[in-house]
Amino acid sequence: MPLALALIALSVAWRIAALSVPALANFAPLMALTFCGAVYFRDKRLWLVPFAALTLSDLYIDHHYATTLRYEWSVGGAVLRAACFAAAIGFGLMVARQRSWLNLLSGAVGGSVFFYLVTNTASWLGDVAYLPNAAGWWQAMTVGHPAFPPTLWFFRNTLVSDLVFTGAFALTMEFAALRAGRASLLTRRATA
Repeated sequence: MPLALALIALSVAWRIAALSVPALANFAPLMALTFCGAVYFRDKRLWLVPFAALTLSDLYIDHHYATTLRYEWSVGGAVLRAACFAAAIGFGLMVARQRSWLNLLSGAVGGSVFFYLVTNTASWLGDVAYLPNAAGWWQAMTVGHPAFPPTLWFFRNTLVSDLVFTGAFALTMEFAALRAGRASLLTRRATA
């Protein structure tokens, strides 16, 4: 339990601190933590850690966006983000069945792409700044909302952070398994 609380506190602090460093927007450990939790943790209660961190940080970030940019997130948006995180658990469970470095990489990339496509499509459907046609959808996927940096920039940060944090988490877990004398990807030759 102390580890779970520490991860929640660190993840919330990371997302809130990133608000003051615009270059870190969408560069967060939460999706990787969700994905890797499903890959490595058999105690399903630990899978709730990223959802708690997401909810707590979303409350603060929504308030920040509403007061500084006059842009509010909807409850539907929060539910959609949580659904994307639930999908990351599904990706993690698939990888857990056949854990390899290639599968870890594929799962992390798959989670990033899924999150990007779903959240930006939802933004296109619900934001009047986008035309309700293919051009509006393309705008939502590439340049995004006029008040924010391009959505491809946010996607880049999401993808890089998911890869970095998945790598760090997986290496930590594999090293712990190696030290405990259990099977580890650190001692297996890559086969895929």
